[in-house]
Amino acid sequence: MDVPGQDVRLAGGVSAIQQYLRAGLVDEMHLAYGPMLLGSGERHFDNLVDVPNRYAIAEFAGTPTALHVRFVRKP
Repeated sequence: MDVPGQDVRLAGGVSAIQQYLRAGLVDEMHLAYGPMLLGSGERHFDNLVDVPNRYAIAEFAGTPTALHVRFVRKP
């Protein structure tokens, strides 16, 4: 639902993002993926049953330093 002045932006790590996704509180999200030099990192959609199927990729852009993906909730 697009209500002017009602947007809320969330920022955080994978755990915070997953909590909001599980609760069904995310209508749209923009993820920026940077190259990883050290460590193994965390996967955004691990252990989220059916959540990835609720979203479609609306925009995808690659730059020399990152990948940007915008997901929107499917109708």
